[in-house]
Amino acid sequence: MQYISHYQSPVGRILLAADSIGLTGLWFEGQKYFALHLDREQEEKDIPVLEQSKSWLDIYFQGKEPDFSIPLHFTGTDFQNKVWEILCSIPYGQTTTYGQIAKQLSARKSLPHMSARAVGGAVGHNKISIIVPCHRVVGADGSLRGYAGGVDRKIKLLDLEKADISGKGTSYETQDY
Repeated sequence: MQYISHYQSPVGRILLAADSIGLTGLWFEGQKYFALHLDREQEEKDIPVLEQSKSWLDIYFQGKEPDFSIPLHFTGTDFQNKVWEILCSIPYGQTTTYGQIAKQLSARKSLPHMSARAVGGAVGHNKISIIVPCHRVVGADGSLRGYAGGVDRKIKLLDLEKADISGKGTSYETQDY
């Protein structure tokens, strides 16, 4: 059973979804892939993980880095789940590239190369926006490539975090964990 709740953010209304394991979705209403794979049967109820998520978002939208984590339940493919785990390691206010994530994945699997395009596909299908910070991933040239919630929102989220989005600023080099 999935539970849902709504949250009004400064950048649009958000739908949250969770199950007994953790948060399964956070989508901006009307975004690409909105509520994709949400169970047909769900109940609108503020269970603890949804209340925690709303508290996290309250802190985040005040321009502060939340100092606690939310239990997450990734429901993608093995590859997507690995990409989403890496997204969680990108520090607040910093960015990385699709290529850097691909390099980290290829190193973990002892492969000579991993497709940045495949990484981009997994990033684009992230079901837990903001908390799993796919908005912190940029093109190799620093460009703000697609964001399922819209590039305007991506800019606002990075601005809120005071991230350098000039294309010349510091970016986070993903590390092996």
